[in-house]
Amino acid sequence: MKTELNWIGGMEFHATCENNTLSIDAKAPLGKSHGMTPKELVATGLGGCTAMDVVALLKKHKQQFTEFKINVEISPSSDGHPIVFKEANIEFIVNGPVDEQILITSVELSQTKYCGVSAMLSKSLPINYTITLNNKQIKTGAAAFSK
Repeated sequence: MKTELNWIGGMEFHATCENNTLSIDAKAPLGKSHGMTPKELVATGLGGCTAMDVVALLKKHKQQFTEFKINVEISPSSDGHPIVFKEANIEFIVNGPVDEQILITSVELSQTKYCGVSAMLSKSLPINYTITLNNKQIKTGAAAFSK
């Protein structure tokens, strides 16, 4: 993987990876919020990685979900610089005629075997998750990778 960042002005950069481009910027007063911050991109990467795992597994098992949403909340440290992440919480929200055990197993596989972003981040902070199916919380857990 290779990415290139080009300075646009102020604190804004355009990042390009494999012909896909996005904007990165700082919040005011340093930037103009024309894109996500680097830490927001990490949180988004965590959510995107596990979302793709779980959706792929649900589709493999022919689950007909009508809604799939992930909320990622990361708590930053507050004891000076550098400001780092101290805990991540992922909320999986799924609606539709989905088998509860298939959903639980799909999330567990993502958070113990498949999600490379979770595997990397879990080396330095706890990653907790909750699973909600059809407005009912069915499982809580934490990322646990063996390597």
